[in-house]
Amino acid sequence: MIPFGQQKLMDHFRNPRNYGTLEYPDFSSGEYNPSCGDAIAIQGIIKDDRIFKIAFTGKGCVISQAAASMLLEYCIGKTIDEIDAFDAHTMQELLGISLGPVRLKCALLPLHALKKGIENA
Repeated sequence: MIPFGQQKLMDHFRNPRNYGTLEYPDFSSGEYNPSCGDAIAIQGIIKDDRIFKIAFTGKGCVISQAAASMLLEYCIGKTIDEIDAFDAHTMQELLGISLGPVRLKCALLPLHALKKGIENA
């Protein structure tokens, strides 16, 4: 039997939430990890200092792509200040599994893209 955290991870990888692009985003940002080839691009719409809509595209490992899906699903309705407080611990809690340093880089890729996009909005 596959542990729940891994099941959730695989579900988000196979059926990513908020996958695609937005027509008129307030921000757009991307991150690329050259050591493994993972790539994430995130677009979002902010209303009243909260994430109203958000979407991503990307390619890469299960962790980077599932992390993007889980993060973006979690972000809808959150304030910019709440998102600024997200860190590696937040990502590991979302994923529901513990990660070593190499895999943590994969999980943090969408968070870095999101924060960079919001900062430049």
